[in-house]
Amino acid sequence: MSTFSIFLVLITIVCFLLIIVIMVQNPKGGGLSSSIGGSTQLGGVQKTTDFLDKSTWVLAGALIVLVLLSSLSFTGTLSDNNKIIDASQSAAPKATEKTTPAAQKPAAAPVKK
Repeated sequence: MSTFSIFLVLITIVCFLLIIVIMVQNPKGGGLSSSIGGSTQLGGVQKTTDFLDKSTWVLAGALIVLVLLSSLSFTGTLSDNNKIIDASQSAAPKATEKTTPAAQKPAAAPVKK
């Protein structure tokens, strides 16, 4: 498994967790946390909104870092043989030598009779 694939799996997990954390937040009434039991009763912690805010920022920061690290590990090709333009195609075609016709002798002067 390549490094890029590992980053891709980690980015997917962080995105999923970020979606869940954002959906649980209670933005001025009517989030999923109100249907769970209210933000003050979730897990017995009264500062659930602070935890959700901090976890949103941490997950967003982790997502940015993972994306930047994955772009550094991405090579774009599997090998150096896969070039868009081969070196043989990029060189200009060789000019064919134009052969000039052999020097022609001037026509003999017409014979006067």
